[in-house]
Amino acid sequence: MADNNIKSMIGKIFNDIADAMQTGQFGERVRVGITVAGSELGIDNIVKGAEMAQARDNSIEVVLIGPKVDSKLTQYNVEGEDAQHKKMEELLDSGEIGACVTMHYNFPIGVSTVGRVITPGRGREMFLATTTGTSSPHRVEAMVKNGIYGIIAAKAMGIENPTVGILNVDGARQVERAFKDLSSKGYPVNFTESGRADGGSVMRGNDLLTGTPDIMITDTLTGNLLMKVFSSFATGGSYEAQGFGYGPGIGEDYDRTILILSRASGTPVVSNAISYAASLVRGNVTKIAKEEFEKANKAGLKDILKGLTKDTKKAEAKEEETVEAPPAETVTGTINGIDIMELEDAVQALWKAGIYAESGMGCTGPIVMVNEAKLNEATKALAKAGYDVGEADPC
Repeated sequence: MADNNIKSMIGKIFNDIADAMQTGQFGERVRVGITVAGSELGIDNIVKGAEMAQARDNSIEVVLIGPKVDSKLTQYNVEGEDAQHKKMEELLDSGEIGACVTMHYNFPIGVSTVGRVITPGRGREMFLATTTGTSSPHRVEAMVKNGIYGIIAAKAMGIENPTVGILNVDGARQVERAFKDLSSKGYPVNFTESGRADGGSVMRGNDLLTGTPDIMITDTLTGNLLMKVFSSFATGGSYEAQGFGYGPGIGEDYDRTILILSRASGTPVVSNAISYAASLVRGNVTKIAKEEFEKANKAGLKDILKGLTKDTKKAEAKEEETVEAPPAETVTGTINGIDIMELEDAVQALWKAGIYAESGMGCTGPIVMVNEAKLNEATKALAKAGYDVGEADPC
């Protein structure tokens, strides 16, 4: 038995030396798998992307998983998409490959993927957190987790202190408050400022196009839509030609590095996704994930997330409470910084304080409108009720 192990070890050493002499790349190569069946664009589209990734980077070894194809790349031949995924998981769990790129894979709840795009405004790379999967059934909790997943991916890609922005979608202000709370308790978050004149860490549509933050936090469905638009806006939608795919599934205690492609991902995106996977392995994404969760949990992440779900229950209870509106007044004073999901609750809170208010939509999103003379009083009342309110709307 010992002799067989020695022979196997010697054989591996000679194979490594032969590979190094042939490729000019010394040191262990990163092995990245890709499943080949399932693309709407055909198997050949996937294989060409894999061969392109291999040709441009000798430090990786790309392996194909699926039906036998005409390629010089190493192959693990199985039939059917389920068999592909099973073989992929076996190879990942045994350590034979460090990461794998695939299509139409179901992650467990708590895991979602961090996409990577090239923004059209300035050709800047940006991480979309997240693009597939479900971080949590609770929307705001999911977006907070998405932000941490984005930080993990960015750090694994070598960005030591990535900038973070929150897309102006439902729940954005609650997510902002949660991250500010987390940051104040010891998990620093490097918020960026919107490129628009009003600034702030809640991002506008313009910031998507220019790539203002390194990481754009959003809900997964919106992230999925954005990924498709960024990837295929120049091709009419049937062929994703740009970017790095939907990215790695990340979640607490999840240790497989599996990256997702769309069935419409074209050859360039396939190639880029493999390169993305290899870089994550080199950056030790699983180790970084463990470290980031340890730091976030130490700063009270779990309690903050529990507080978010409690807020939902409180909001549901408030729906049963009827508050009479004070006598109507002219409302020309505006207060921003209220999340659209909390807008009507904020109006009710002011009614309860005896201040007439209405809800509306301003230049930067949802606003509460009150009488100009009561603007300061209303802002204080909302702050006392727990709302993170800003100044007057800058229209």
